[in-house]
Amino acid sequence: MVAHINTVAFQGVEARLVDVQVQMAPGLPAFTLVGLPDKAVAESRERVRAALTAIGLALPPKRITVNLAPADLPKEGSHYDLPIALGLLAAMEVISAETLSRYYVLGELSLDGSITAVAGVLPAAIGANAAGKGLICPESCGSEAAWASESIDILGPGTLVQLVNHFKGMQVLSRPEPGMAEEAGQLPDLSDIKGQESAKRALEVVAAGGHNLLMIGPPGSGKSMLAQRLASILPPMDAHEMLEVSMIASIAGNLTDGRISPRRPFRSPHHTASPAALIGGGIRAKPGEISLAHHGVLFLDELPEFSPRVLESLRQPLESGQTMIARANHHVTYPSRFQLIAAMNPCRCGRAGEPGHTCKRGRKCADDYQAKISGPMLDRIDLRIEVPALSAADLVLPPPRESSADVAKRVYVARDIQHQRYRSSPGSNTTNAQADGELLEKVATPDDAGLQLLREASDVMQLSARGYHRVLRVARTLADLENVENLGRIHIAEALSYRTSSLELRSAA
Repeated sequence: MVAHINTVAFQGVEARLVDVQVQMAPGLPAFTLVGLPDKAVAESRERVRAALTAIGLALPPKRITVNLAPADLPKEGSHYDLPIALGLLAAMEVISAETLSRYYVLGELSLDGSITAVAGVLPAAIGANAAGKGLICPESCGSEAAWASESIDILGPGTLVQLVNHFKGMQVLSRPEPGMAEEAGQLPDLSDIKGQESAKRALEVVAAGGHNLLMIGPPGSGKSMLAQRLASILPPMDAHEMLEVSMIASIAGNLTDGRISPRRPFRSPHHTASPAALIGGGIRAKPGEISLAHHGVLFLDELPEFSPRVLESLRQPLESGQTMIARANHHVTYPSRFQLIAAMNPCRCGRAGEPGHTCKRGRKCADDYQAKISGPMLDRIDLRIEVPALSAADLVLPPPRESSADVAKRVYVARDIQHQRYRSSPGSNTTNAQADGELLEKVATPDDAGLQLLREASDVMQLSARGYHRVLRVARTLADLENVENLGRIHIAEALSYRTSSLELRSAA
């Protein structure tokens, strides 16, 4: 007899079906595990053996073969423990194999028979629901799985004996309820920042249109404070966005107690981060910081201090909204639609351009520092602003009257306008930053005066085709913030002002 148990292998956020086949045959006692398992899967033999002993069962003295099919698909992770254990119980006729065939199963076993949390339960639940199956998962992950569908049958046992008793009719496992994370405290508020009104205006435009932003200024001017407060004016995620973000967090094992969060992600990696940490990869091709920032914000402080290899690897995800990690035998794709917010000093000493300051290295100090950012990378950033140093007179001013809640209301109205505009368009456009090609020409055509200004500025500023389109996107957002349909000269002028600065960034392209 061969028992079959359904489980999954993960390729990106996709859960692929794996058939766990368990056979007990006469012969010398042995426990063989095949099907391209990694070290964690191969070690499951000892965890399963100990867990079965803990509930009072012993493996029969037979030749046991466990095959994980398809055999050419790499199997990684500890979530194969529970499927293998249930396959053995089905082969021993402790549990009905027909009953187990109605479920996808995943979970890690402890030596005492308890079932511990594993990564990827939410994508597995979505895959099971699409296949018309139920799901058996660890108790601590049940609230995560419940978000997949209201109708999916979910069992969340805490121990292996609880699951056996449930199928024997001696205990009833109730369906877990969807869990929402409790957010700790309030987000930082824009009213905490004194001065920097032009930077706050740029931050509002960035939030309204989903644009990328680069802030240039001396140390202590408030660049990091501004970036941290962007989350407080972004609109809340809708149900679809929340599910996508939670699936990535589930694969990465970042969901606490299986509870999902309605807040947009805000990721701020250190400038020593490796390409695998930022983009994703490693032995198991895990999602990187840019995927964990999907539908949220990726803040790169001290931008020139990042490795050039790391910065250049951001170029393709910024355009496509996806990260493709290639391996010799397979490739993985993670969604990576994030807003890039970057901050940098104007030079290594940080004071280039300040009145009365003369660097000993002269202009070369700023040129060498700014040249670390390539032209193609810089061209993908919609807004580039200066954040000047604050004086003592600025710091003694009373707190600003406008809070993040006031700005967030205007941002919400502008986002709603974009949602209504793009909901019937092909593709998955939801913001002006994602509009491109023919769609951009339809929704962001300036009037005659604006078009004339854009043509003249394109020649003077030597805008690339990408830069030209990014100016139109920002201008469209400015018009949406004013709730007007037509792009005027004033919108083009303000959008162009965000592409230049008195401190010219010289690229190495």
